[in-house]
Amino acid sequence: MIPPKPPTRPNKVSLRQYAKLFKQDLLSAQPQRLYRAWMAEFRTPFFRSYLINQPDLVKTLLKDRPDDFPKSGRVSEGLRPLLGNSVFLTNGDVWKRQRRIIDPAFEGGRLRDTFPAMWDAAEASVARLANHTGKDYEIEEETSHTAADVIFRTLFSIPIEHEIASQVFTQFRDYQRSQPILNIAAFVPLPKWMPRFFSRRTKETAKTIRALIKQLTDDRMAEIKAGTAPDDLATKIMTTVDPETGETFSADEMVDQVAIFFLAGHETSASALAWTLYLMALFPDWQEKVAEEAKALTTCDFSVIRSLKLSRDVFRESLRLYPPVPMMVRQNSAPETFRERDIKSGSQMVLSPWHLHRHERLWDNPDGFDPTRWDTENGKTCARDAYMPFSAGSRVCTGAGFAMVEGVLILSMILRDYKITAVKGKDPVPVAHLTVRSKDGIWLRLEKRK
Repeated sequence: MIPPKPPTRPNKVSLRQYAKLFKQDLLSAQPQRLYRAWMAEFRTPFFRSYLINQPDLVKTLLKDRPDDFPKSGRVSEGLRPLLGNSVFLTNGDVWKRQRRIIDPAFEGGRLRDTFPAMWDAAEASVARLANHTGKDYEIEEETSHTAADVIFRTLFSIPIEHEIASQVFTQFRDYQRSQPILNIAAFVPLPKWMPRFFSRRTKETAKTIRALIKQLTDDRMAEIKAGTAPDDLATKIMTTVDPETGETFSADEMVDQVAIFFLAGHETSASALAWTLYLMALFPDWQEKVAEEAKALTTCDFSVIRSLKLSRDVFRESLRLYPPVPMMVRQNSAPETFRERDIKSGSQMVLSPWHLHRHERLWDNPDGFDPTRWDTENGKTCARDAYMPFSAGSRVCTGAGFAMVEGVLILSMILRDYKITAVKGKDPVPVAHLTVRSKDGIWLRLEKRK
């Protein structure tokens, strides 16, 4: 059985057709040949775009020479109203300073400190699911709720039921509905002074979210000054001093960073967990193996994560098939020659985890679900050279370790308590906007395990 995969477009379409397809879904807007190509060129009247799948070239962009390939501003145009000048959008010295302040909060030892908050969020999710047993249920609704709960508990030590947390979550869902990933500036180079034509709803929702986040950060700053702040991620980040400048984040900078923590940590985790649960419904033998292993989850002890190997392999395989962020765009700062092609400065260099993870010339059984692959020679090689659900190199997601613990824990705890099956006639169709989600949701049926 092959898990669902979106259709592909014809090899040749007009720019207008491509823009229309791109707006509807990033994945089905791409041609089939990208699953075999080492490099592919796309031409528009305004710029050249190159999709890079060749492992050594991917390594060049992300690991060997990352400063020569800064993040492109084109894709980020649509996210500016919410994210401001966050670490997700910046480059150069500004980005390096931001990472020096943020990274210490997510170091290995801090994972142990945040684990109890993750455990509490997972238990709350299991309890909520009890209300949906014995009937068809759209699971992305719950994974989105749970991922947001994890963010608020670990970042600000408050559950999602907290008044402000609940408002942020509600407003963020409205923002997602009103803000397509395609902005006119993604296709047409516009001067900075020219309006980006965001909808009124997009701008108003972003403004509301940022105001709510500012209230949380202002309250936390007051607690820090009073010596009453909890030792959570927000406190750690807000009190970390940049070792090179001696500065901490300003209040406005902290709002930017919290916005991206919520976007990246909530949206991507919700996507990954929903697809993994669907795969477990599709492959019941693996579901039972994970459920059996999950019986080890009896007390809130961080060391138990080491015993959840099968769950981790399953989660890794789900991230391979359905990477939450399907594409990343860099821009070359100087002329390059790749695969005997001359690439002008300022071209768009597209790195696609979606296509790289399913590349027919790299992976054995690229479209199949096989958690055992990570113990094979092919799997180990591809894990090193062709697997980047969290990006790679210096710009690897700072919360990658956090996400792996969170995803494995919640997956295991849900399957420990519930048996899940897919709903007939409602096979999900992957689409990509901000992240890889299902076109009409992911429908499952849950039954309480005895």
